[in-house]
Amino acid sequence: MPVAHDVRLSNGTHQFRRTVLMVSIDGLRADYIDRGLTPHLLDISRKGLRAKFMKPVFPTLTFPNHWSLMTGLYAESHGIVANNFYDPVSNSSFHYSDPTIHYNSSWWGGTPIWETVSKAGLISANLMWPGPIKTRNGISPTYFVPWKDHVPLQEKHDKIMEWIDLPFDLRPQLILAYEPHLDQVGHKAGPDSDLVNNVLLEVDEFAASIHASLRERHLENIVDVIFVSDHGMADTSNTRLIYLDDVMGTDHVAEIEHEDGWPSVGLRMSPRANTTEVLARLLSSGPATSDPPAMHVYTAETMPERYHLSARNNERIAPIYIVPRLGWAITNHHEHEVVMQGDYKPKGNHGYDNDEPSMHAAFVADGPFTTLLKRRRRERSSFLLRSLPVWMRRRIAPRWIRDADVDTLRRRGEPQIIEGFENVEVYGLIVKLLGIEPRFAAATNGTVGFWERYLDDDA
Repeated sequence: MPVAHDVRLSNGTHQFRRTVLMVSIDGLRADYIDRGLTPHLLDISRKGLRAKFMKPVFPTLTFPNHWSLMTGLYAESHGIVANNFYDPVSNSSFHYSDPTIHYNSSWWGGTPIWETVSKAGLISANLMWPGPIKTRNGISPTYFVPWKDHVPLQEKHDKIMEWIDLPFDLRPQLILAYEPHLDQVGHKAGPDSDLVNNVLLEVDEFAASIHASLRERHLENIVDVIFVSDHGMADTSNTRLIYLDDVMGTDHVAEIEHEDGWPSVGLRMSPRANTTEVLARLLSSGPATSDPPAMHVYTAETMPERYHLSARNNERIAPIYIVPRLGWAITNHHEHEVVMQGDYKPKGNHGYDNDEPSMHAAFVADGPFTTLLKRRRRERSSFLLRSLPVWMRRRIAPRWIRDADVDTLRRRGEPQIIEGFENVEVYGLIVKLLGIEPRFAAATNGTVGFWERYLDDDA
């Protein structure tokens, strides 16, 4: 009898294994989907599943969160603690924009889902997902397309379908794809701009084309399609600026050896600096003492536990960490007045507190696993209905219990929405959907049994 991940399925003409396609739309804020510009993604939430939001790890940046989606780990656990940061152990710096650096596997801790898939004997494909070419263990996705900017969405669609159309023994069971344009225009023009709205229309057409192509191949009951994002986006402005040379003093700024991250800033001072004095000055500054504070200043001892980003747990995290309030930016007079000529760029940014709704990412999915979820909801509803007196059913029971028939919800066009969850849970979902045995799965920061509350055991 074949193991769960080797079960053969038929689309009527060809055999397939259960397949997961996960597409990341960088910067797709959770509430963008409610703007009325993404009818297909909304349709998925009615036929499939949508979370109220997906909570990114802190800092709410692209590289830390894409690696958390892959590994199920917080940033302090997998080591990608910002898009740019310094590692005192190797005395070297990580720069997300330099492929000669960021493709170096030594930076990347944890076990990405495509390594787990490989260990289980399955095939994976990676279309530009941020991360290394291979892991520290020397394992690469079976198929890999490196990052390249300005790739048309149609070209990405075609590459995905090319992999799906491969012969059975060559076909990937896990396909990962990445699209950055929405994030780029969010930075350029801000989250409420016409540019963002126009790209939302394009993203929705891309999602619709993927589902249309899967339907043409009769793969609706074989391929689970999951659209995710890494973070949201907030407005910035010329009136919400914190000048580091003002709050620290130019003498102390000159003593900074390494400045990590953005818009949050990790500071490593030179040995000659009086760190106690630096901290005292930062903590007593106007931005730190305003009501509400324009910035928070943390050390390894005071960093909030909910951030899972403490220098006590990872030496890559700077000992002084400044987190601006949502929409505020940390700069200096030279950068703002000379480099940016008095006009702060970008107009939109992320990297802020991951509890902020505007930092929340999206999760929308459709495929065979959502059918199993609906069935379980229906079964629970029937049980609860039977256990309640008739007079209580409409006075006490929530609407989804009263209207136990999911087909009724579908006819009404009401979305299937679950509560928000942390993105470190996604690794466990893919393991479950592909039927990968627990012995192949890595330890994560996700919740044991998290998806069992939503999915049947045979999902």
